[in-house]
Amino acid sequence: MKNRIVNKISALYLGDQVQMHSGVASCINQKHAAPKLAVQFDRVVGNAEADPKHHGGLDRVLHHFPREHYGQYRRWDMMASFKDAPAMGENISTVGLNESQVNIGDIMQIGDVTLQVTQPRSPCFKLNLQFGHPEFALAMQKSKMCGWFYRVLSEGNIASDDAIYRVDRVSDISVAQAMHIYFLPEFDAEQYQQLLQCPGLAKTWVDSLTRRISHQAIEDWQMRLYGKV
Repeated sequence: MKNRIVNKISALYLGDQVQMHSGVASCINQKHAAPKLAVQFDRVVGNAEADPKHHGGLDRVLHHFPREHYGQYRRWDMMASFKDAPAMGENISTVGLNESQVNIGDIMQIGDVTLQVTQPRSPCFKLNLQFGHPEFALAMQKSKMCGWFYRVLSEGNIASDDAIYRVDRVSDISVAQAMHIYFLPEFDAEQYQQLLQCPGLAKTWVDSLTRRISHQAIEDWQMRLYGKV
């Protein structure tokens, strides 16, 4: 499992300009291709989030999204117009590496940078606005074609032609499985506990799952999926 090449980067993206999109502040349409990313523990230089309360943070410094998912969403007629990378706001784009092949807690080496997989992307209503479909976020939640986030374990540079190495695997739960468990329609404390055992799981997910177990209930997802209606 260790020091295995799992993929190569297709492209890198960053951007820090905030734009109003359907009345919502977002940086998602300001990403542009970059030859390298200068990665720090808390940020990528030249990259920003318009809503730091719900995006970014130490557990979500970089977003990795499989490029081939765009084609599937287009085939499902989930996009009002043609969109391709980096329309998801991703920093790392690849082909041939997906959510079933990457596990929560996986430690990756890309260029000088050591990263750890922390969580799948939790889709929100801004994706509905971005792609012109009122249920895009729900489709991502159900399909598990969401990409994933990294925390930074060592700083450095990532170049657009770097290979991606898996240095260590510390859990048996893939990003796709984590997505499935987290968004089960019915409360399931046993599966939540399994996910909570994954080393490296993002703190926001740990806190959310812990609250569910404590309250014996799932939080309301309507605002996240659809915004104010």
